[in-house]
Amino acid sequence: MTWWKRLLGRRELDARLDQELRDHIERQVAADVAAGMSEVAARRRAATELGGVEQAKEACREVRGTRWLEEVAHDVRYGSRVLAASPGFTLVAVLSLALGIGANTAIFSLMNSLLLRTLPVRAPERLVLLDEGSWTNPIWEEIRDRHSQLFAGVAAWGNARFDLASGGQADLVEGQWVSGDFFDVLGVQPMLGRTLTAADDRRGGGADGPVVMISYRFWQQRFGGRAEIVGSSLTLNRVVFTIVGVTPPEFFGPMVGRSFDVAVPIGTEPLVRTDESWLDRPTTRWLEIIARLTPDQTVQDATRALRAVQPQIREATLEERYLRGALTMVPAATGTSRIRDDYERPLVTLMVVVGLVLLIACANIANLLLARASARRHELSMRRALGASRLRLMRQLLVESMLLAGAGAVLGLGLAQWGSRLLLRQLSSFGNTVFLDLSLDWRVIGFTAAVGIGTALLLGVVPAFRAGRAEPNDVLKQHSRTLAGHRRNALGQLLLVGQIALALVLVVAAGLFIRTLSTLNTLDLGLDRDPVLVVSVDAQRSLVERPQRVDLFHRVVDAVVAAPGVVHAAASVMSPISGNDWQSHFMVAGRPPLSEDESSAYINAISPAWFATYGITLLAGRDFDARDRAEAPAVAIVNERFARRFFDGASPIGRAIQQIPDTQRPQTGPIEIVGLVEDAAYRSVRETIPPTVYFPLAQVSREPDSAGRSRSITAPWIDSGINIGVRSGVGSPVLLMKSVAAAVGKVDGNLSLSLQLVADQINASLLPERLVAMLAGFFGALALLLAAIGLYGVMSYSISRRRAEIGIRMALGADSAKVVRLVLGRAAVLISLGVVLGAAVSLWASRFVEALLYGLEPHDPLTFVSAVMVLASVGALAAWLPARRAARIDPARVLREG
Repeated sequence: MTWWKRLLGRRELDARLDQELRDHIERQVAADVAAGMSEVAARRRAATELGGVEQAKEACREVRGTRWLEEVAHDVRYGSRVLAASPGFTLVAVLSLALGIGANTAIFSLMNSLLLRTLPVRAPERLVLLDEGSWTNPIWEEIRDRHSQLFAGVAAWGNARFDLASGGQADLVEGQWVSGDFFDVLGVQPMLGRTLTAADDRRGGGADGPVVMISYRFWQQRFGGRAEIVGSSLTLNRVVFTIVGVTPPEFFGPMVGRSFDVAVPIGTEPLVRTDESWLDRPTTRWLEIIARLTPDQTVQDATRALRAVQPQIREATLEERYLRGALTMVPAATGTSRIRDDYERPLVTLMVVVGLVLLIACANIANLLLARASARRHELSMRRALGASRLRLMRQLLVESMLLAGAGAVLGLGLAQWGSRLLLRQLSSFGNTVFLDLSLDWRVIGFTAAVGIGTALLLGVVPAFRAGRAEPNDVLKQHSRTLAGHRRNALGQLLLVGQIALALVLVVAAGLFIRTLSTLNTLDLGLDRDPVLVVSVDAQRSLVERPQRVDLFHRVVDAVVAAPGVVHAAASVMSPISGNDWQSHFMVAGRPPLSEDESSAYINAISPAWFATYGITLLAGRDFDARDRAEAPAVAIVNERFARRFFDGASPIGRAIQQIPDTQRPQTGPIEIVGLVEDAAYRSVRETIPPTVYFPLAQVSREPDSAGRSRSITAPWIDSGINIGVRSGVGSPVLLMKSVAAAVGKVDGNLSLSLQLVADQINASLLPERLVAMLAGFFGALALLLAAIGLYGVMSYSISRRRAEIGIRMALGADSAKVVRLVLGRAAVLISLGVVLGAAVSLWASRFVEALLYGLEPHDPLTFVSAVMVLASVGALAAWLPARRAARIDPARVLREG
């Protein structure tokens, strides 16, 4: 019988043991009485020979091996009663620990989902990914056709967004292009219907026509979980697909941070993109390639096998540029992610921050437990006098700490589930929803348990040792008031110094992150943030022939300009702060070319009035206008940084530049610079403003001419879509959305629109900085509050122990001001020690967050001085309250009590 079964049957066993001992005594008594002994003497002799009934029971329990469990159970019951007797202390302690443990668990939950959790697929440890990003479809097809000699299975996928609307404003859903064997390779079984197969992944669709598999979430949200969904139709980008299955609820795809709504076979891509299909483009990289290893294959084996056929793949795809380096397979058990690099360092930093907050909370509660242990000295001495061992007393206080930590951990786990989802919503922005699986797993539960146990030890070890030092004769002593209370509370004061130091570290960190965000928010981007609306126009389903699409975009701009409330409107290939870029290399006619890095510049193609729309100042020359037609001489406008790099700061007006040709960039003729504009942010707020060249939209060609030369610049995707900036004259550009959409629809009802504010794009680019600043500021304020409470508690405890001393001082002539100075002087010493220690730690630790800062040094003097002043002010207020109470002590009353 196992120990827990024996424990559960303790009452039955004790009753049986009690009956056996009683029978034994009765038989012994009967035998002695029969031998002539009196019954009283016989019972005394039987009890003496047995060694005492209770002692015999204890010996039997020791043999059963359950006595220690019974004692622990007793300690738990007693500890629960003790904590219940002090509901105020218990509530404060549990809530403090719940906040600390919950914050730690919430951040760890995000880290676990982003960095540690394996994909919810069959044997994820057998999955490997082709490293170095995306690949072309020709490369994928070569690997797919050779996979039998390379891996157990191979699959590919590419991210996409599909439009459910039939026209006008887009109704976008997250999607993935997937190979036919995608779900089979990953080992994902459908919840309803079937998965996609290789037969579905054919150009133009398989025997069942274009088919699609939808996610469980999409099924619930869009179709209400209807069981008859399989076989229904779903229109994506105005192409009708048949739904063949629903994925299980736990499967979100191979990309951590992104979930898909629909999975579409790669072979049907030409139906959606029509003649813009990427299937046969040798330079368009849009697919990720994942493989499953054979049972006896390692990652290194898979890499060697792939490299063995790399020359054949290169030759078959005519791909030299992207297949120069050796192909490499990397483990993919945790999937792939595009947000890991953005959020890994911020989350690690926040993990340290919340860990320090928990330490401060633990120090606060440890001080309270030390005070309670001192107050319970009479009780502990009494128990010691009654026979309790030192170990038993220590264990009792440790059990009480475990109860506090356990309650805090359970409540904290619930808070963490709510908090992690709240934080996840902060990571998402308009048009970019971040998805992470935040369900509980063994890592999160184990982490919470480990933090709870560690917290209990931090809280309970020192009070437990103090309890073990209780002596039996202490119960006979009167509780006299000490004249040196601060010496008796040296450990509490040491903990307080540590709290102040950690609080200063957190306040400094919060100041650095908040100032970074403030700097980025107020950074001069060279363009207006608020009054501009960006309308992304998708023209893939337009009936207008592709050569006439640029003219269509100009007509759309003219229609938008005529809409009520619109001041300016202009089209561009790239919109500011969108995270996208378009680059090329340039040289100046008559000057030696720069190095490859130095000759690089960003490009944008724009229509007239684009600079006025975004509030970018024209410094010299002219803007584009009707003269800059397709057949006119090629012209360009450059920014100040381009002029400094390529012309050493001299005026570029009238000078000529030329694109440096290579296999991807055709030769261009000379391009005259007709204007100079101020520097403006291009891709992101953090990025240094790059050299930028602006071309007239009308002069950007889809393909080079028959001689392989382009008049200005080539953009193969130029007729697929465009971004239109709209400047509002009626307040918020949100008010223009309906009228702008209606104006675009009148020009071409087949255009699909997506609308977003420039301010939202800027805010989205600052999400990591905003998250870190917000949480660091919150936890810095919480650390200040906890440190203030700790200082208040220590000073109040010290004053209560020095009450007699203060009363005597006042009786001998000390006035209230002197008593206040006495208390504040002691507090100033503690605060100063904490500030010195905290400043040293902050100076050392600040270098680790340098990569997260912008516009200031890690050792920024203003931040450090401000943090010290804030901490000193809060500390002074926390110390003044008990000092004021000490100054009101009545000496006569104290002397009478003494």
